[in-house]
Amino acid sequence: MIDQQQAMLDSLYFLRIPVPERQGEQQVQEEDEEKKEEEKPILCAQCNAIITRPAERIEVQAAHQHTFFNPYGIIFQIGCFRQAPGCRYLGPATEEFSWFPGYSWRIAICKSCLTHLGWLYTAPDKEGFHGLILDCLIQPE
Repeated sequence: MIDQQQAMLDSLYFLRIPVPERQGEQQVQEEDEEKKEEEKPILCAQCNAIITRPAERIEVQAAHQHTFFNPYGIIFQIGCFRQAPGCRYLGPATEEFSWFPGYSWRIAICKSCLTHLGWLYTAPDKEGFHGLILDCLIQPE
């Protein structure tokens, strides 16, 4: 009985058609790895919560990064992002001391730990964006 089963398994093995290694297989694996690298999220530096993704980076006034100071003289280096689902917002929108003419802003904080991460900028006739403080974020390398 065991010999019959082994004979059946051997004949099944011989019926298999060998698949040659595909030439582009290595390239596909490398592209997948690159895609995974791009998909690594941008995190809150305080609690490691996901704030946004590198694909959400945008340019506003011809640059992604900007350096500004507030009325108290505190300097901020911010990056502009289309969306930041890891943020929630405080207070009403105001145009007072806006770094981007025509935009109102609200304070943006981390949904998880409530750390101040930057600002949400909105305008009636333009698409809104987030100005996030780069020192408050962990960005993938």
